[in-house]
Amino acid sequence: MSDRASLLEQLRIDRGSENDSHTDHAWLKWMAVVLVVAVFVASGWWFFLRDRGVPVRAASAMALPASAGSSMGPSMLDASGYVVARRQATVSAKITGRVVEVLIEEGQRVEAGQIVARLDDSNTRASLEQALAQVAQAEASLKAALVALEDARPIYLRNEQQRKAGVISEQDFDNARAAFHAAEAEVAVRERALEVARANLALAQRNHDDTIVRAPFSGVVTVKAAQVGEIVSPVSAGGGFTRTGIGTIVDMDSLEVEVDVSENYINRVRPGQPAIIRLNAYPDWDIPAEVIAVVPTADRSKATVKVRVGFKEKDERVLPEMGARVSFLGNAVGSDASGASAPRTAHGVAVPVEAVQASGDTGTVYVIDGRVVKRRTVRLGGRSGERQIVLSGLEPGTRVAIGDFEKLADGVRVSVRE
Repeated sequence: MSDRASLLEQLRIDRGSENDSHTDHAWLKWMAVVLVVAVFVASGWWFFLRDRGVPVRAASAMALPASAGSSMGPSMLDASGYVVARRQATVSAKITGRVVEVLIEEGQRVEAGQIVARLDDSNTRASLEQALAQVAQAEASLKAALVALEDARPIYLRNEQQRKAGVISEQDFDNARAAFHAAEAEVAVRERALEVARANLALAQRNHDDTIVRAPFSGVVTVKAAQVGEIVSPVSAGGGFTRTGIGTIVDMDSLEVEVDVSENYINRVRPGQPAIIRLNAYPDWDIPAEVIAVVPTADRSKATVKVRVGFKEKDERVLPEMGARVSFLGNAVGSDASGASAPRTAHGVAVPVEAVQASGDTGTVYVIDGRVVKRRTVRLGGRSGERQIVLSGLEPGTRVAIGDFEKLADGVRVSVRE
């Protein structure tokens, strides 16, 4: 009986072990499914990204036709510089003196000859009064000498007649003649003394006038350098405690821009050439300009040549020492070098600056050809705002890529965003 019970016990199925085995198998199946799905998703995403290519933006090359109403071609060259005044002066006194009045403030407009300051004139006034007295004294002395001459003249003439008649001796006549000539000489001396006194008076008057400092020309005060009570002098003196100027006046009508142009490109610039000035403070404001002169000397330390560019329009927003960028434009459209009429043609295209890898007067762009880009070398002109002028190598309407140049190369697949 016990053997039978033992046999039945061995033949009994363990339901707990079967449930554990089913749980393990289910977990493994789910893990396999998740792994397969992850592999498919990763593969699809990789193929999707590979198919999209390098993300870029597209920009079209814009033609630069010579419009019928314009007389300027495209920018051939850009250069940076500063606004300067051709007429600017630090106004100073001609003499050394103490300032008693300053009549200017920074930003004030003054006219030519306007009083800007006064110096202490106590010493010069005293010298002027002394010179006036000396002139009066010299005039009185001359008057007395003239009276003496008039008295000596009839005596001399009467003695001359008496000598001829034998009434007086030769000695008496000689004495009368000597007295007359002495009176004439005294008049001449007094006349010269009066001239000296008048010259001293003019000098004293000039020194007195120099205590009044006037504006040499019309302009705007940009610097007020002296205050009441300070000593000013036309030359530096006093160990730095003496001012050499009252203030600085700038003729705003003489403002222009000075730029340094590389020697390699100076052949593109000539006097009278049209240009556009853009101030750093107003980058969207295109100011018509013209080349005034190419300074006939080079800076060998920088390998540049200075060029003066004048404003065609005056505006109070333009201030001295402002930073500026000058775009030198091409030849006047509609005329050749001899001034004869010429056909109006296009002069290159314009593309965004960020679409070009510039290197001197050449550059590299990536032209979009379907789903790939083609590397192309182009010849560059100047810049016009945020656009680069391309003189050759691109046709109007050609789409170029804007993106990470490190990821772009000839034949690379791209994903274009318009």
